Amino acid sequence: MEAAPRSQVADHYARGTLIADIRDGLAAMGKTESTVTAEDLSPVDEFHIGGRAATGELAGQLALTAKDRVLDIGCGLGGPARQIAARYGCHVNGIDLTRDYVEAGNVLSSWLHLEERVSLRQGDALALPFADGSFTAAYMLHVGMNVADKSALFSEIARVLRADARFGVFDVMRTGAGELSYPLPWASTADTNALAAPEQYRDALSAAGFEILSERERRDVALDHFARQRAQAATGQAALGVQTLMGARRPQMVRNMIESISAGQLAPIEIIARRR
Repeated sequence: MEAAPRSQVADHYARGTLIADIRDGLAAMGKTESTVTAEDLSPVDEFHIGGRAATGELAGQLALTAKDRVLDIGCGLGGPARQIAARYGCHVNGIDLTRDYVEAGNVLSSWLHLEERVSLRQGDALALPFADGSFTAAYMLHVGMNVADKSALFSEIARVLRADARFGVFDVMRTGAGELSYPLPWASTADTNALAAPEQYRDALSAAGFEILSERERRDVALDHFARQRAQAATGQAALGVQTLMGARRPQMVRNMIESISAGQLAPIEIIARRR
């Protein structure tokens, strides 16, 4: 498919009042920036299917240690980067097209006293601002749906990774035929939707110099995640969540995504690869 302008992707996610909105959510929870925990923030800063648990499962397959320098492609607000830095003691660099996310994410890192180990910056995954071989591991969570040229994406990630570095992918992928309903959480229209099938990911990864170590469909995780979100919403306890990021657009986006996953058209897929 033809690539959407990168600025159009960034505009889809832009939200300039994030820190104020998050402070309001925390106040509703009886928390402040001085008492907030990573778990408090996870409904809003782990912006992918499966949330904090899915991040932990992916990171657990990257063989990380405190000596690693890790790259988070499409870091959003930096929740996964902070979880990984806190758990493994490593340094995580995050990059994201959306300046609002990066600026808010660096504030959240300071609240959790992780600014020395988590560094987020605005930039494009197709032109990473890092030298060759800068990182010993990398991952991306729900990013490929906004990047049509998977070959260019994986080639650029391979460039900044050292040999034998592990790379984890957790994206929503095409698993069945049929027209999709819009908007979706990552695309307001078909023009900005860069979904691809798992075999396209495998081919692009292999061509970029990666060896596929494992692959698994996480449709069950998705359906469980949505069920828990619905139960929480029914109790009125969701002071922070994806609605903080997506505002009034959220219900229709999430409903369309759930219908597509339930129908077998889409599924979150996890791939672990190694840079040859």
